[in-house]
Amino acid sequence: MSLGIRTEIPADIPAIEALTATAFASAPHSSGTEQFIVNALRRAGQLSISLVAEENGEIVGHVALSPVTISSGAQHWYGLGPISVAPARQGTGIGSRLMGAALAALRELGAQGCVLLGDPAYYSRFGFVVRPGLVLPGVPAEYFQSLSFSGEWPVGDVSYHVAFEATA
Repeated sequence: MSLGIRTEIPADIPAIEALTATAFASAPHSSGTEQFIVNALRRAGQLSISLVAEENGEIVGHVALSPVTISSGAQHWYGLGPISVAPARQGTGIGSRLMGAALAALRELGAQGCVLLGDPAYYSRFGFVVRPGLVLPGVPAEYFQSLSFSGEWPVGDVSYHVAFEATA
Protein backbone atom coordinates (compact mmCIF):
# COMPACT_ATOMS: atom_id res chain seq x y z
CA MET A 1 0.00 0.00 0.00
CA SER A 2 1.34 3.35 -1.02
CA LEU A 3 0.14 6.50 0.70
CA GLY A 4 0.37 9.72 -1.26
CA ILE A 5 -0.34 13.30 -0.18
CA ARG A 6 -1.59 15.71 -2.82
CA THR A 7 -3.65 18.85 -3.34
CA GLU A 8 -7.37 18.22 -3.63
CA ILE A 9 -9.04 18.24 -7.03
CA PRO A 10 -12.73 18.95 -7.65
CA ALA A 11 -13.53 15.25 -8.01
CA ASP A 12 -12.34 14.73 -4.40
CA ILE A 13 -14.94 17.01 -2.83
CA PRO A 14 -17.66 14.37 -2.15
CA ALA A 15 -15.08 11.97 -0.66
CA ILE A 16 -13.61 14.75 1.52
CA GLU A 17 -17.09 15.63 2.80
CA ALA A 18 -17.92 12.00 3.62
CA LEU A 19 -14.51 11.36 5.22
CA THR A 20 -14.74 14.47 7.38
CA ALA A 21 -18.25 13.63 8.59
CA THR A 22 -17.20 10.06 9.43
CA ALA A 23 -13.93 11.07 11.11
CA PHE A 24 -15.69 13.49 13.46
CA ALA A 25 -18.87 11.46 14.05
CA SER A 26 -17.75 10.18 17.44
CA ALA A 27 -15.19 12.84 18.36
CA PRO A 28 -16.01 14.12 21.87
CA HIS A 29 -15.52 17.84 21.14
CA SER A 30 -16.92 17.84 17.61
CA SER A 31 -19.63 20.23 16.52
CA GLY A 32 -20.69 17.76 13.83
CA THR A 33 -20.30 20.56 11.29
CA GLU A 34 -16.69 20.08 10.23
CA GLN A 35 -17.60 18.91 6.71
CA PHE A 36 -19.80 21.99 6.29
CA ILE A 37 -16.93 24.22 7.42
CA VAL A 38 -14.60 22.80 4.77
CA ASN A 39 -17.25 23.27 2.07
CA ALA A 40 -17.99 26.84 3.22
CA LEU A 41 -14.28 27.72 3.23
CA ARG A 42 -13.98 26.36 -0.30
CA ARG A 43 -17.05 28.32 -1.51
CA ALA A 44 -15.70 31.51 0.07
CA GLY A 45 -12.30 31.11 -1.58
CA GLN A 46 -10.69 30.82 1.85
CA LEU A 47 -9.44 27.24 1.62
CA SER A 48 -5.79 28.23 1.13
CA ILE A 49 -4.46 24.68 1.33
CA SER A 50 -6.50 21.50 1.03
CA LEU A 51 -4.51 18.27 1.00
CA VAL A 52 -5.71 14.70 0.76
CA ALA A 53 -4.02 11.49 1.77
CA GLU A 54 -4.77 8.87 -0.85
CA GLU A 55 -4.11 5.17 -0.67
CA ASN A 56 -4.96 2.79 -3.50
CA GLY A 57 -7.30 5.35 -5.03
CA GLU A 58 -9.18 5.97 -1.76
CA ILE A 59 -9.04 9.21 0.19
CA VAL A 60 -8.15 8.26 3.76
CA GLY A 61 -7.21 11.68 5.13
CA HIS A 62 -7.69 15.40 4.59
CA VAL A 63 -6.41 18.65 6.06
CA ALA A 64 -7.71 22.18 5.52
CA LEU A 65 -5.86 25.45 6.12
CA SER A 66 -7.33 28.92 5.94
CA PRO A 67 -6.26 32.46 6.82
CA VAL A 68 -6.99 33.81 10.30
CA THR A 69 -7.26 37.38 11.50
CA ILE A 70 -5.30 38.55 14.52
CA SER A 71 -6.48 41.68 16.33
CA SER A 72 -2.94 43.12 16.40
CA GLY A 73 -2.97 43.20 12.60
CA ALA A 74 -0.31 40.49 12.21
CA GLN A 75 -0.46 39.11 8.68
CA HIS A 76 0.09 35.75 7.00
CA TRP A 77 -1.13 33.53 9.83
CA TYR A 78 -3.27 30.51 9.08
CA GLY A 79 -5.56 28.16 10.94
CA LEU A 80 -5.11 24.43 10.53
CA GLY A 81 -8.26 22.39 10.63
CA PRO A 82 -10.22 20.46 10.36
CA ILE A 83 -7.88 17.54 9.87
CA SER A 84 -9.55 14.18 9.25
CA VAL A 85 -8.39 10.58 9.03
CA ALA A 86 -10.65 7.63 8.25
CA PRO A 87 -11.54 6.03 11.61
CA ALA A 88 -10.19 2.61 10.60
CA ARG A 89 -6.86 4.25 9.69
CA GLN A 90 -6.37 6.50 12.72
CA GLY A 91 -3.16 5.84 14.60
CA THR A 92 -1.29 4.66 11.50
CA GLY A 93 0.68 7.85 10.78
CA ILE A 94 -1.63 9.38 8.18
CA GLY A 95 -2.39 12.40 10.37
CA SER A 96 1.32 12.97 10.98
CA ARG A 97 2.03 12.81 7.25
CA LEU A 98 -0.77 15.29 6.56
CA MET A 99 0.55 17.62 9.27
CA GLY A 100 4.07 17.54 7.83
CA ALA A 101 2.82 18.25 4.32
CA ALA A 102 0.49 21.02 5.53
CA LEU A 103 3.22 22.81 7.46
CA ALA A 104 5.62 22.52 4.51
CA ALA A 105 2.95 23.98 2.21
CA LEU A 106 2.39 26.89 4.59
CA ARG A 107 6.11 27.65 4.63
CA GLU A 108 6.11 27.61 0.82
CA LEU A 109 3.26 30.16 0.88
CA GLY A 110 5.39 32.45 3.03
CA ALA A 111 3.16 32.04 6.08
CA GLN A 112 4.38 33.60 9.31
CA GLY A 113 2.68 30.99 11.46
CA CYS A 114 -0.16 28.65 12.13
CA VAL A 115 -2.74 28.22 14.87
CA LEU A 116 -5.00 25.31 15.74
CA LEU A 117 -7.42 24.07 18.32
CA GLY A 118 -6.61 20.56 19.50
CA ASP A 119 -4.94 18.14 21.87
CA PRO A 120 -1.60 19.55 23.12
CA ALA A 121 -0.23 16.04 23.64
CA TYR A 122 -0.63 15.35 19.92
CA TYR A 123 0.23 18.69 18.32
CA SER A 124 3.27 19.52 20.46
CA ARG A 125 5.24 16.94 18.46
CA PHE A 126 4.96 19.28 15.47
CA GLY A 127 6.24 22.28 17.43
CA PHE A 128 2.90 23.78 18.45
CA VAL A 129 2.81 25.51 21.83
CA VAL A 130 0.35 27.45 23.93
CA ARG A 131 1.45 31.03 23.53
CA PRO A 132 0.29 33.52 26.19
CA GLY A 133 -1.15 36.58 24.52
CA LEU A 134 -2.36 34.76 21.42
CA VAL A 135 -5.96 33.92 22.25
CA LEU A 136 -8.97 32.30 20.67
CA PRO A 137 -11.78 33.81 22.75
CA GLY A 138 -14.22 31.37 24.30
CA VAL A 139 -12.02 28.26 24.27
CA PRO A 140 -9.79 26.78 26.97
CA ALA A 141 -6.35 28.34 26.50
CA GLU A 142 -4.52 25.02 26.84
CA TYR A 143 -6.10 23.73 23.62
CA PHE A 144 -5.35 26.76 21.44
CA GLN A 145 -1.83 26.36 20.11
CA SER A 146 0.42 28.09 17.64
CA LEU A 147 3.61 27.64 15.67
CA SER A 148 5.69 30.58 14.45
CA PHE A 149 7.76 30.06 11.31
CA SER A 150 9.60 33.36 11.74
CA GLY A 151 10.26 33.26 15.47
CA GLU A 152 8.06 36.33 15.95
CA TRP A 153 4.88 35.92 17.97
CA PRO A 154 1.89 38.18 17.55
CA VAL A 155 -0.26 39.14 20.50
CA GLY A 156 -4.00 39.44 20.14
CA ASP A 157 -7.31 37.71 19.66
CA VAL A 158 -7.52 35.28 16.75
CA SER A 159 -10.61 35.05 14.55
CA TYR A 160 -11.37 32.31 12.07
CA HIS A 161 -13.33 32.98 8.88
CA VAL A 162 -17.12 33.14 9.21
CA ALA A 163 -17.22 29.78 7.37
CA PHE A 164 -16.41 28.16 10.73
CA GLU A 165 -19.99 28.98 11.73
CA ALA A 166 -21.44 26.86 8.88
CA THR A 167 -24.07 24.38 10.00
CA ALA A 168 -25.17 22.93 6.68
